[in-house]
Amino acid sequence: MAPNTKVKTLKAEPSGSSQSLHTQAPAWPEGAGTRTTTQDQAFTFDVAIVGMGYVGLPTALAINASGRRVLGLDVSDARLAVIREQRADLLDSDRERLSNALLDPTFMLSSDLSLLAHAAAVVVCVPTPVDEYLVPDLGILRAACASVVDFATTGQLLMLTSTTYVGSTRDLLALPLAARGLIPGRDVFVAFSPERINPGVDSFSHEDVPRVVGGVTPACGEVAERLLSASTKLVHVVPSADVAEMTKLVENTFRAVNIALANEFADICHELNMEVMDVIDAASTKPYGFMAFTPGPGVGGHCIPCDPHYLLWQLRKARLTAPVIEQAMAGIAGRPHQVVEKARRILSDRNHGIAGARVMVLGVAYKPDVEDLRESPALEIIAALIADGAEVAFSDPWCQTAPDGHGGTLQSEQSPADWGADLVILHTRHSQMELGWLAGAPAVLDTTYRLPKADNVTRL
Repeated sequence: MAPNTKVKTLKAEPSGSSQSLHTQAPAWPEGAGTRTTTQDQAFTFDVAIVGMGYVGLPTALAINASGRRVLGLDVSDARLAVIREQRADLLDSDRERLSNALLDPTFMLSSDLSLLAHAAAVVVCVPTPVDEYLVPDLGILRAACASVVDFATTGQLLMLTSTTYVGSTRDLLALPLAARGLIPGRDVFVAFSPERINPGVDSFSHEDVPRVVGGVTPACGEVAERLLSASTKLVHVVPSADVAEMTKLVENTFRAVNIALANEFADICHELNMEVMDVIDAASTKPYGFMAFTPGPGVGGHCIPCDPHYLLWQLRKARLTAPVIEQAMAGIAGRPHQVVEKARRILSDRNHGIAGARVMVLGVAYKPDVEDLRESPALEIIAALIADGAEVAFSDPWCQTAPDGHGGTLQSEQSPADWGADLVILHTRHSQMELGWLAGAPAVLDTTYRLPKADNVTRL
């Protein structure tokens, strides 16, 4: 990072802290909202993207493809090197865009956060994880927003996309900016627009996915809408940044609850001696009133395992409960343990204890056709099997290494059929996987519910 870069590292407030949650909009000074353009000065860049990860990089490439001058910022020089060397995990369409962008003089990558002052718009796309106690870890977001505020200048649009609690745009951007004398809607423009990136899936291009946006003032929303309209076909403006923040939480909480329900139906169908996918596939023929969700070994990635906990964390301050959401998240969290218990029973039925058993895990990424290990249930499954004394290996064409949960690292087996497993757990079914050899495996635990029926195959 450049020597003149300012970065503030701030820790997330503890659950229930009154300092971390803004619940009432301030009355901005008279005249707020009278300025409605960002052309108060000449900016070198049209848009600066803070965070070049799974969301920031595709966003930067889409905006660049629309003809905008783009600055991609990341505090990790290693991440920037991966991007420059075109080794980032991207869809094929985005790989082509990256190749074009790297040849474009209006596209720049840097770790110098002082360059934020030279962008007409700043979009924050940084991780918002939860810690091991399922408490939001806002450290990265707070540091990024602090830098954005430090370098903010009159006429800029400053927009969050990272999933977080309701009120965060005010707490982390609008109020600190006002404290500097930069009034949102008059001197600067502040908004929230939740990201809608689906890693590894190219069914919808960046331009085709509608974007939701809300400003902290109406003028802020209008300016943010104009920015998003340049690279997105449809922009839905909501009354406030708070509404936009809640929209993202609703989207992913909806998915979490329905995945938990699908898992529950899988257990019910198993008990009643029927295939859950036969039921879900049949229900999916109804053209209205039903949306298919499929069961599995748990959930991973940056959305479903984390986002609902931001809402639950915030509700604890108000002493509110959300029983449906709480139960769904508890059920999802317990799913990897069910995999381990089912593996134990399968081995026991074959007169083999789990201690000393050779277990092969196929696919450790959290979803098919990505190299993303974040929150992957496979990691918890592997760690638990090793703790029980099993000898564990994995094979994944997208992930060459994975932590074993005990301070070590496992290497992907290139020929899993030759490893001699007592039990194979199919965790993630990548499209390029060759699975024909499973017909000769001693025992297979299918957590995807999609393998053909066979004497050696057991559904989770």
